[in-house]
Amino acid sequence: MKPIAGYQLITPEQLTWRPSNLMRVPNADYLERTGSEILGARLWRLPPGSANTRHRHVRAEEFYCVLEGVGRLRVDGQTLTVPRLGGVLVGPSVVRQIFNDTGAETLWLIVGAPEKELEPAEVGNMSLYYPSDPTELPPELRGAAWPPPA
Repeated sequence: MKPIAGYQLITPEQLTWRPSNLMRVPNADYLERTGSEILGARLWRLPPGSANTRHRHVRAEEFYCVLEGVGRLRVDGQTLTVPRLGGVLVGPSVVRQIFNDTGAETLWLIVGAPEKELEPAEVGNMSLYYPSDPTELPPELRGAAWPPPA
């Protein structure tokens, strides 16, 4: 992996918001235009009653920071409440899922390093990332209808 030379300023106008593939949660990738191979950073805007995928990583750590609202995060079956500007570092093999069981939108910044090269036997093995159904909602959202239809 090669670092960038110098610096790149990213303004809010350059961000492109889109719904995530599985859970339809609005997100914007800060570094998609920079070509960074070492760092990833994405904003996630969770409406009330929503959740992101239940997942883990093979080798990458992720740092979760709440910018607006009160964050809720399930980490290996434990529910954490993260206050505004609070953060949580999650190790690679730990199952995690951010969700919103409050009445107000929550804005997260999630920063991580891209996965290092996978072993040939690991390539395409989605069970390494999703130990069960990735769209499974946490118990706190039981009875909620998420994700919305595409």
